[in-house]
Amino acid sequence: MEITTWYLEQDDPAGIRPARPPAWPVEIVRAELPSPELNRFLYTAVGGDWSWSDRLGWTWRQWHDWLDRPGVETWVASVRGTPAGYAELDGHRPGEVEIAYFGLLPRFAGQGVGGHLLTVVLRHAWSLSERHPALPPVRRVTLNTCSLDGPAALANYQARGLRVVRTQTRPGDSQPQAPGPWPGADRPKP
Repeated sequence: MEITTWYLEQDDPAGIRPARPPAWPVEIVRAELPSPELNRFLYTAVGGDWSWSDRLGWTWRQWHDWLDRPGVETWVASVRGTPAGYAELDGHRPGEVEIAYFGLLPRFAGQGVGGHLLTVVLRHAWSLSERHPALPPVRRVTLNTCSLDGPAALANYQARGLRVVRTQTRPGDSQPQAPGPWPGADRPKP
């Protein structure tokens, strides 16, 4: 099995193409206090079905230290008080903001929540240096996705105005086993 990674970027905030309104009213707020518990929950709830595993071994301190860095922000989407998805921004590279993590909880896929969340997150990415004055102005926003991510991910990113700047394919040993949101989770897959 081959795994393809697409590297995307946007070099002008005027390039954001807003999504149509979602099926439900969606509230999107910034989690302003570093919360390892919240971010680990979001990471596993969103990424468990897509083989996200690079942070599963992180300790509480590693999560906290990452989240407490200048330019790292977590934006949480909710529908009627229920977490629906999130995005994590990382502004540690001068002039660049990476959307390091982005996704929805399975219940909210296919409802227009992802396009709306990405529209809002792109706007927040472009204005990151306004909230963190020590950072230089943002000149580009980046993101990457791969063939193990959700089937609508790449199309959503491109529909919002991100463009593929590089593609990389590498061999994979076999279809990785997605860990689910917690060990032993037994629920229908999206």
